[in-house]
Amino acid sequence: MNIDRLTIETEPAREDIQFLEDQINAFNIAQTGVPFGGFVSSFVRDDAGAIVAGVHGFTWGDCCEIEYLWVHADLRGAGLGARLLALAEQEAVRQGCEQVVLSTHSFQAPSFYAKQGYEVVGVVNGYPGPHQEIYLRKALGREAHTEARAGA
Repeated sequence: MNIDRLTIETEPAREDIQFLEDQINAFNIAQTGVPFGGFVSSFVRDDAGAIVAGVHGFTWGDCCEIEYLWVHADLRGAGLGARLLALAEQEAVRQGCEQVVLSTHSFQAPSFYAKQGYEVVGVVNGYPGPHQEIYLRKALGREAHTEARAGA
C-alpha cells in the first residue's frame, strides 16, 4: 500500500461512494450511540412506471434529513411537492423525529420551503457562482408545539 500516491477519480464507482458513506455512518453511530432510523421516501409514477415526482430522506435519532424533493416541470404548481413533503414529515414524526433539515439553492425552491414552515438556519454564498446554498429547518412534534407556545 502506497499512501503517498493519491489520485482524483472524476467518475468514481457508485459502490466506492457507498463504501465511504457506510464507513462514515458506522463511525457516527458508534460515536453517538444513535442508530440509523430509516428512510423516508415516496415516489409518484406515471402509467408507464416512470418517476414524475418524489421525495427521499432518512431519519437519524430525532432528526429527518430530506436529501431530494423533485417534481417534473409539467406537474409543478399543483401542490404535489407540498403533499410529498408533508407525507415525509408525517413519516418523520412517526419515526420519532422532532425536526426536519434540508438544503436548497437560491435558484431552486427557498420560497416553497418557507411556505411549508421552514426557517433558514444557514447560507453559503457563492455556491455556485453568484448563487447560494440555503440550509433550512422545520420543527416537528413536541418541539413545534413548544416553539409555537413560546412565540404566542
